[in-house]
Amino acid sequence: MPHDPNSFSFPPGTFRRQDETPDTEFYHHPRFVTHIDEGAIAAVTQLYREYFPAGSTLLDLMSSWVSHLPAEVPYERVVGLGMNEMELRANPRLAEYVVQDLNQQPALPFQDNTFTGAAICVSIDYLTQPVAVLRELARVMQPGAPLVITFSNRCFPSKAIAAWHALDDRGHLVLVQQYLQAAGNWHTIELLDRSPALRHSDPLFAVVGRVVN
Repeated sequence: MPHDPNSFSFPPGTFRRQDETPDTEFYHHPRFVTHIDEGAIAAVTQLYREYFPAGSTLLDLMSSWVSHLPAEVPYERVVGLGMNEMELRANPRLAEYVVQDLNQQPALPFQDNTFTGAAICVSIDYLTQPVAVLRELARVMQPGAPLVITFSNRCFPSKAIAAWHALDDRGHLVLVQQYLQAAGNWHTIELLDRSPALRHSDPLFAVVGRVVN
């Protein structure tokens, strides 16, 4: 039974940020860097192998110049949505892309039931309207399709929401789970610790949900 999104609320100040200037200014200049190390990237790629079979039609939400998808897996189509056009244009896995600030416009410019999978990689902590975005994601994804949300312990501090700063790794997992529950239309929610065994590697956590059939 889908969760009633109207029955779920977050404390005042949850989505406040240190820097409330428009995100378009912050992301105006491209950043051709990776935001997690090689071990954590490999963990993300392995999750994509497990949840996104060959032939999938994927949405890489909050995308940039690299999607961390496994190079050996052919997908039907990968669409990116992100903040910087130069980064998106440089991403070799994207068949097409959309430049959009989800904090200003959480509605997604795609038709219902378009995608068979979606990913949000190390970006969920920047959303100020995550429930609205996840509700939209459920609309544009096909029934049963997986959403893989990954994150680490690194971020742009001034743009991460207050709740993210207040919580530890376990708290981040629970918070993202609550986003999905509040959005409704998600089930079989998994909370995963896929941190590499390498001693000095960045940790890697994931929350995976599937669209209600």
